[in-house]
Amino acid sequence: MNRLRNRLLLIFLAATLAPLCVTLWVANSLLESSLRYSSAIELDRVTATLESTARQYYQRERDRLREQVAEGRVRPEILRKPGEWPPEVREFHESGDAERMVLAGPGGSELHLLRRQDTAVARYKASLNGVEMESVRRQITAARKIVEDSSARDLKRGFQYAFLLLAALPWLASLLILIFAVRRTTRLTMEAYNRMAGELQQSRERLLYLTRLESWQALARKTAHEVKNSLTPIRLMMEEVAARHPGDSFERQASQIIVDEVNGLERRVRAFSEFAAEPPVRLKMVDANALVEERVAFLKTAHPEVGYSIRASAHPGDAFADEDLLRAVLTNLIKNAAEAAGPGGSVLATTGVEHGKLAIEVHDSGPGLSGEARAALFEPSISFKKGGMGLGLSIARKSAVLCGGDIELVKGELGGAGFRVLLSAKCPDAVS
Repeated sequence: MNRLRNRLLLIFLAATLAPLCVTLWVANSLLESSLRYSSAIELDRVTATLESTARQYYQRERDRLREQVAEGRVRPEILRKPGEWPPEVREFHESGDAERMVLAGPGGSELHLLRRQDTAVARYKASLNGVEMESVRRQITAARKIVEDSSARDLKRGFQYAFLLLAALPWLASLLILIFAVRRTTRLTMEAYNRMAGELQQSRERLLYLTRLESWQALARKTAHEVKNSLTPIRLMMEEVAARHPGDSFERQASQIIVDEVNGLERRVRAFSEFAAEPPVRLKMVDANALVEERVAFLKTAHPEVGYSIRASAHPGDAFADEDLLRAVLTNLIKNAAEAAGPGGSVLATTGVEHGKLAIEVHDSGPGLSGEARAALFEPSISFKKGGMGLGLSIARKSAVLCGGDIELVKGELGGAGFRVLLSAKCPDAVS
């Protein structure tokens, strides 16, 4: 999965980096071409031309005004009242200069020649024919500021950085989204794969278990048939001998011992017959909580010295199983738990949901299971309790598998052993 994720990222990088680099190269080439015709350069040239023209025009008008004054074609305006002087006249008078040329009028559209006359000021006026020199000067100053600002900034580098940022941000966002999506997808895929692998492994283990049971069942059927045929006449004969010798005679006691042993052997034969039988499986929806409560109530009377408790889930759902087989499984597990707990011990039965499956657990406060017992717990004819046949757990697991589930050993909550029955809440595909 990590290899797949890395491949997807490499494919994305290969598919996006090349177009991104080409785009940056083309944009940089266009920027180089456009900067050759920069507006700032043209503005600088126009400003210089305008400034030179304005200066020449201003100088020409000054010279012409002086000529007109010298020739007497312009009559002066005598300003005698200092309180009524405009700012430029007052400034001229205070400066001590004998003569000054100033711009006046709206926007500097007039040219005034100021001359000192004792306490008065003579002002000669000339129109600049609508040319507002002050406005021209302000525009030239603003244009010069723009050119200086443009020169102070590295325009090309600014455009490159701006374009790189605008191009890289969407690409990085796409990369982060892809990484998040790939990780999430691979995580979900890995979880699905692990779940499927686990289910396949469980199915394989169940199949192997059923295969092993088939060989044991064939041997059990043959053994049960042969032993039953031999035991029946022996038991009948010994019962006849015991009937013919009343009282406490040796013959009657010996016959009775043989009859008891034969009955014990017949019980074992019936256990083998039950193990070898193939019961019909009728799957339906079963109320797990109700069935657990019924089994615990039923088995309490067999071991009244044991304390029973139930921790049922509020909504465990219904198990899809054969009710009789499931009842037998629970009977076996609860009975074994009570025997392991002993007098004064405790048995706990729980229901819940485990990884999408309905789980029924049985725990006891007994001594637990040894390593040897855990290794061969569900094998037929392996018993670790006195008088046991070693078939109970094998039959229980077989019944659980036939219901489409299984039995597994879990950590005991009460200090002893713990068993979990896993069942499907819907019709399993593996069970017909």
